Amino acid sequence: MEVTYIGHSGFLVETESSLFLFDYYKGELPQLTPGKQLYVFVSHRHEDHFNPEIFRLAGREGPTKYVLAFDIRLTPRNIRKWGLEEGASGDAGNRPEGLSGAWRERILTARAHETYQLAPDCRVETLRSTDEGVAYLVTEGTHTFYHAGDLHWWLWDGENPGWLGTMTANFKREVARIAGREIEAAFLPLDDRQERHFWEGMDWYLRSCKVRYAFPMHFWEDCGVVERFQRLDCSRDYDTVICDTAHETRWRI
Repeated sequence: MEVTYIGHSGFLVETESSLFLFDYYKGELPQLTPGKQLYVFVSHRHEDHFNPEIFRLAGREGPTKYVLAFDIRLTPRNIRKWGLEEGASGDAGNRPEGLSGAWRERILTARAHETYQLAPDCRVETLRSTDEGVAYLVTEGTHTFYHAGDLHWWLWDGENPGWLGTMTANFKREVARIAGREIEAAFLPLDDRQERHFWEGMDWYLRSCKVRYAFPMHFWEDCGVVERFQRLDCSRDYDTVICDTAHETRWRI
């Protein structure tokens, strides 16, 4: 399996048979192997996770399927703006009725706490974000990888204690859904804007799950946060390789 870091929370995972693109919003896309199945995931609607340019990938050589979080509204206006086929408005199951023809087959709307079978050997499970949208746990064959989106322990100094308590309860409850799972690659927020709390969310993930390779993300332009996490005593407590997304962009694992 090969992992390419595109920037911020954007990653491309390539397995023997498929390509998985997560939360692309800017940067140069790596070469996409022609003919392979491409799955394009968007965790939520925030502009640093969702760029409508992803819909142009439908014109590549090879099948392309989109898994969009439920908060990305496929309204008639957005369908026109994003260059998708226009149809009637509304929703039916996970197939948006606002689309017609090939787009209805390409796009799946993902809701929280659901499991979707994308192919006979490819399954995706969703968690509810502590911000917007969902997180994704994908299993294809022998590979399992997790993209948190904005499901994170968002602790901020000065916040209302009641809000912080709710945040903590929601985060720990969601992570408990995948506790003990063996995950080959996990893409996890590490956001220095949280100041002294920056490390706590990733630490909780890595203590809860059996992660082989962890890829810090969502650190904006502050690449130094990765090294700061690696220097913490807790980083030696996990049986996990913390990949240096501050200085590297490609890994074969």
